[in-house]
Amino acid sequence: MNLEKIKESKTKIIGKKIEYYRKIESTHLYAKTIAENEENNGKVLLAEVQTGGIGTKGRSWYTGEGKNLAVTIILHPKVKVGKLDNLTVEIAKKIKEAIYELYGYELKIKKPNDLMFNNKKICGILTEIHTQGEKIKYLLISFGFNVNEDEFSEETKDIATSLKKETGKEFSREEILCRIIEKLENIKEII
Repeated sequence: MNLEKIKESKTKIIGKKIEYYRKIESTHLYAKTIAENEENNGKVLLAEVQTGGIGTKGRSWYTGEGKNLAVTIILHPKVKVGKLDNLTVEIAKKIKEAIYELYGYELKIKKPNDLMFNNKKICGILTEIHTQGEKIKYLLISFGFNVNEDEFSEETKDIATSLKKETGKEFSREEILCRIIEKLENIKEII
């Protein structure tokens, strides 16, 4: 993963600081341990492999080494918590836009937190907000996006997919991540 390419994305905050892990239990779980520090605003945690990646409802999320995106973004929004209603769906819309602009592929949103390609799950989104009263202490945006994955377990092969599996082509994970974080930074409420 070329971190310098990601840092060159056209963003002001998101992705200017990156922590990269070859292997970690979960970027989301680790983010919770450092998220309150204001210096981590906009930091992107990126993993090649997650040994305990989490999805919604406590489900696991598989990350094939060097093939996909496993990302958590730490943010410190300056808005009241009510302004973040429907945030996960807004994030899904931005990821959908990014893929369409890059490659012309039309992903579908399966509310509240999945993106589908040819009726199979290609991306899962997990958001977590920690508050003190109406004030937001921090916001975590985590997503797993199947980019070049070509091996799916027996239990997921009929319900999960990747860009490579659907098109037969290899894709740049850096290009996809750059476009996604540029799109996310346009959600005004989170910066």
